[in-house]
Amino acid sequence: MRSIREQLGFGKSEGVATVVILNGYPLAVVIAITLHSVLLAGLLYLQNHSQSQALELVQPTVIKALLIEENPQVTNQRNQERRRIENQRRERERQEAAAQKRRDEEAAAKRAEQERIAEQRKAAEAKSRAEAKAKSEAEAKARAEAAERDRREREQIEREQRERREIQERAERERRDREAAADAAAAEAASSEFELIQSATGLIQQLVTEHWSRPPSARNGMRAVIQIRMLPTGELIDATITQSSGDPAFDRSAENAVYRAAPFSELTALPIRVFNENFRTLSLIFQPEDLLN
Repeated sequence: MRSIREQLGFGKSEGVATVVILNGYPLAVVIAITLHSVLLAGLLYLQNHSQSQALELVQPTVIKALLIEENPQVTNQRNQERRRIENQRRERERQEAAAQKRRDEEAAAKRAEQERIAEQRKAAEAKSRAEAKAKSEAEAKARAEAAERDRREREQIEREQRERREIQERAERERRDREAAADAAAAEAASSEFELIQSATGLIQQLVTEHWSRPPSARNGMRAVIQIRMLPTGELIDATITQSSGDPAFDRSAENAVYRAAPFSELTALPIRVFNENFRTLSLIFQPEDLLN
């Protein structure tokens, strides 16, 4: 009976150990041999320990393996090629994994950037809404303050206008009262002034008439006008004939009458305004019939 080594096809060939390749499936051959070995061991165990039962040993099927001699250099080249292909596959897988990782990182970064932009946009929108709300509130407050300020200003203007009207009305009443009092005083003063003027004029006429000596040449119809200028004390400054009667003796008699009647000391009792307006310069008319001013 051949040994298991011989059944598996291991042997010597020209003193060089050969690599056994069983139809290109070494793992399947090893599994098959292991199963058969286990089965054979079980049969032997049953045969030795059970005499009451005869077991018929079944000759296991021997799997014949083909021994293929191959050049070690070719094998090494094939192994190297397999390793190279495997390395290339692994490198591609590594590159693909790295690329996928980069893509994932880029996608994550892009998502993070989009989320950051979205957060910034939300924050900007919230800030914009807050600013718009604050601006609206500020504008409403400013409008309310402006309306309140306008109301106070209108009230102040109306109050000032009322006060001005009251002042004007009071001033107008006072003015009318003063005018009425002034008119009354003026009327009274005018009456008194007129009386003073008439009295002083009459006094001057009387004094001049008393000192006038009419010349024998005087005739009815003659007329001489003499302008006299006086001081507030009644002293005569000068007397000037402004209209001659045509008779020198008549004119001289009129002129002499004025000088002899002066000074008119009674004029000192007149108010200075009355004197200035009426007696600082005074014209006297001389006629043979009478002396008129």
